Amino acid sequence: MPSELAPEQLRRVCDPLSLPEVTSSALSEADGIIGQPRATAALRFGLEMPDPGYHVFVAGPPGTGKMTAVSAYLTAAARGRPVPEDWCYVYNFADPERPRALRLAAGQGRQLARDLAHLLTVAQQQLPRAFESDEYTGRRDALLKAFESERTARLEQLGARARTQGFALQVTPMGLLLVPLHHGRPMSEEEFTALSPEQRQALEQARAVLDEEISRTLKELRRGERAVREQIERLDRDVALYTVGGLFDDLVEKYGSVPEVAEFLVALRDDLIAQVHLFRSSPEESGTPADQMALQREQTLRRYRVNVIIDRSTADGAPVVQETHPTYQNLIGRIEKEAHFGTLTTDFTLIRAGSLQRANGGYLVLQAEDVLRQPLAWDGLKRALRNRAVTIDEPADWLGVTTVRTLRPEPIPLQVKVILIGEPMTYYLLYALDPDFRELFRVRADFDLEMPRTAENEAAFVRFVSRVCDQEKLRPFDRGAMAAVIEYASRLAEDQEKLSVQFGAVADLVREASYWAGQAGAATVTAAHVRQALEQSVYRSNMIEERIRTMIRRGTLLVDVDGARVGQVNGLAVYDLAGYRFGRPTRITATVGIGREGVIDVEREASLGGRLHSKGVLIIAGFLVDRFASEHPLTLSARLVFEQSYEEVEGDSASSAELYALLSRLADLPIRQGLAVTGSVNQKGEIQPIGGVNEKIEGFFATCAAKGLTGDQGVLIPIGNLSNLMLQDTVVEAVRQGKFHIYPVRTVDEGIALLTGIPAGERGADGRFPADTVNGRIAERLRAMVEALRTTAAGTDALRDGH
Repeated sequence: MPSELAPEQLRRVCDPLSLPEVTSSALSEADGIIGQPRATAALRFGLEMPDPGYHVFVAGPPGTGKMTAVSAYLTAAARGRPVPEDWCYVYNFADPERPRALRLAAGQGRQLARDLAHLLTVAQQQLPRAFESDEYTGRRDALLKAFESERTARLEQLGARARTQGFALQVTPMGLLLVPLHHGRPMSEEEFTALSPEQRQALEQARAVLDEEISRTLKELRRGERAVREQIERLDRDVALYTVGGLFDDLVEKYGSVPEVAEFLVALRDDLIAQVHLFRSSPEESGTPADQMALQREQTLRRYRVNVIIDRSTADGAPVVQETHPTYQNLIGRIEKEAHFGTLTTDFTLIRAGSLQRANGGYLVLQAEDVLRQPLAWDGLKRALRNRAVTIDEPADWLGVTTVRTLRPEPIPLQVKVILIGEPMTYYLLYALDPDFRELFRVRADFDLEMPRTAENEAAFVRFVSRVCDQEKLRPFDRGAMAAVIEYASRLAEDQEKLSVQFGAVADLVREASYWAGQAGAATVTAAHVRQALEQSVYRSNMIEERIRTMIRRGTLLVDVDGARVGQVNGLAVYDLAGYRFGRPTRITATVGIGREGVIDVEREASLGGRLHSKGVLIIAGFLVDRFASEHPLTLSARLVFEQSYEEVEGDSASSAELYALLSRLADLPIRQGLAVTGSVNQKGEIQPIGGVNEKIEGFFATCAAKGLTGDQGVLIPIGNLSNLMLQDTVVEAVRQGKFHIYPVRTVDEGIALLTGIPAGERGADGRFPADTVNGRIAERLRAMVEALRTTAAGTDALRDGH
């Protein structure tokens, strides 16, 4: 007979005096990733590997604080790294549709933008003054006057030459026109008609010679006009260069260490001088409306600005970027549009950086599932990591959709570590289905659900609670409250030797305990407040559990907790409803008759049995064959059923209970109904550990308490579940008072002996079980069933022969 467990074995209590401080207010903030040495080592390796492809996938169940822990770790690591460069987009004077990307030291991007804004302001102020100055006006007018004087003289000479040939030279909108003269006045049509053919021919010949001279003269005048225009343009350039050239020289000297910036400044200077008319024309001089003219001028002057998309002027260390909405454009960047007069326009100043650019030189943290849900985001991320460069483009280009004409900014080189955070199944699916993923994310950092319950880790837990209290301005926890939180963490882990690292649930408990302390007017959170928080959390969620318990108490659901019944046992099941788990007893019955069908699972026959449950029933049949069918075949027809079960039964944790019910029916021995059973069984009769042992024990205890504790009630559990016990104080106290009992069993024989009060029995030297044992009674019953089946078969054969 197995001995019942002592109260001290049912729950590992944390001694408040063993904790480092009385309250959490004086504790330092917890650093690093608590209780995850494997994940920490993998993360450190991935971050320190310089080669491409060593990005990190942090895998772990929800609620383990992966995002918070990884972000804190990265923030600490980033402080020791250099601040990366600024990135700017500027106008490309050689190819306006492909803006140039400039890399500058941290803070210089903003400075360059300010310097060019100042230069543009100075140019807008001083260039109009320079072109309105008397010196400039005089030099320009002198050039125009000289050309006009020469033009007038040449035309006068040409007119005199024409008069000597009998023509007058007239200036018309269509050009210079030769008109024949008669007695010093223009010849009329009648007079021209009256001329003889010889006179007409002479006039035509003279006209041809004059036309040649006119053409030659006009060509020379146009050449002279071009020369004057070029002289004026040179004058304008000289004036502009004199006015702002010094500023450009200063900037080229200032940024000369960056060849790309110096090259851009030279191109900008040349373009500004070429576009100097922008600084001297006024809207009133053109036929365009003033507001439209001002807009066109402002858009043209944008080319002299700097679009700083990444500004590190205030950065301290490498960037750590968490992208919570990783759409394609939020990752890669976007080119925005402006609407003017019904038309969408864009330019390089409307280029916006994405998370990859902001994280360049540092770390980018993403939720894997969020990235995979966004169209094109996963492909865009992989392309950037493969090419080690970010190219901002339109998502429609990927889809082959025709779009309006847009920009093609230069790619920005990428040096970033991407940390994807997701569930293990997401990692396995990506690894199996996406070859690029295997090449890019070669480091997996696995987050565990639990950590060893050592003094060091208990101290780390205390620091974690302290950090939550400090960051969220909660009431400090005293030693007793800290101990209660640690015990709750062991309860979450379902292990006396472990602590759960589901820090989300632990942080919720800390917040709720602080709330109840506040409701009580306490300045410090105590263990009583932690227990109250747990009780209130259960109360908010256990309505269904209480209804089931009420139905059991009223007899709607048939569960006996006293007396003894043949072929009937109380099994235990666990329900998980939206994160709240509770246990409840279920009546399991067995019937046995003569036949050849073997053990029939009624749940399976009714399509209510899951695969694992069906496997458990087959194992029961295997156990019976192994123990009782060595000398004769197993000839029985047995039925196993979960009474009042109207939903699928899954799992094998009740297989030992089913076997006990079947053995009870075969041996015709009653089972104590005050004892419930949990545990799976193998073909050798060994009881195997199961999950949810605490909820199962507490569920049956609550049922017994509701119907009345007798002092004979308890639960049989697998001996392998001893370390999983973290029972509620009410159960532990009932065990201490002898009102409830918990028995660890190793084998079916131990369990059936405890349930029936009769020894299971072992085979003797003759291979038989003692007659006064459970196994002996079963063996005798099965032999009788074999003989009965043989007699029945013989009678049937004789009857057949008689006919």
